[in-house]
Amino acid sequence: MRQVRKQRLEEALAQRIRHVRCAVEAVYHRHNVSAILRTCDALGLQYVDLIAGGETPALAPARGAERWLDITHHPGPEDAMRALRAQGVRVYVADLDEHGVPPSEVPIDEPICLWFGAEMVGPSPVARQLADGVMTLPMRGLAQSLNVSVAAALCLREVAERSRIAHGDAALLTPDDRERLRAEWLTRAAPKARDLTRS
Repeated sequence: MRQVRKQRLEEALAQRIRHVRCAVEAVYHRHNVSAILRTCDALGLQYVDLIAGGETPALAPARGAERWLDITHHPGPEDAMRALRAQGVRVYVADLDEHGVPPSEVPIDEPICLWFGAEMVGPSPVARQLADGVMTLPMRGLAQSLNVSVAAALCLREVAERSRIAHGDAALLTPDDRERLRAEWLTRAAPKARDLTRS
């Protein structure tokens, strides 16, 4: 692998965040799952939870983004919530709700997972019941809804950047996780190093 490629991997690794993660529940359109995975990678999020339903159980093509993420599959929202709670992660579902808080007010004092539900219907009733709160993206125009992948990008970016500012290095991966990820990334990147360094 060329040195420039290794440097790109190291730069991305140094910015990877663990304090904010994303959950995707029962999204039906494959391109939306792909877009959310690309967003997570671009924003430096490392951990993604896919909850069964729609296209979420199977990884859709994401221009290679899924190769750089830690993705956990769950058979249902109860299982996912249980796993997140065991890791000390707070969960806010994204939904239209007059009592929902905007991304700028989602609490980031503890690790947080932003949970996005299926197109048109949003998170399941079970997810809403088990969540710690609801996040609602403010709408300034006449349209009162956004594509789920667009909503995810807007919400995740704001919460992730707030977390980076508030927690600094504490928001990033632990040294042990960085070491594990470095080994995995180098293994995954090596076979395609020539193609990737030309991009």
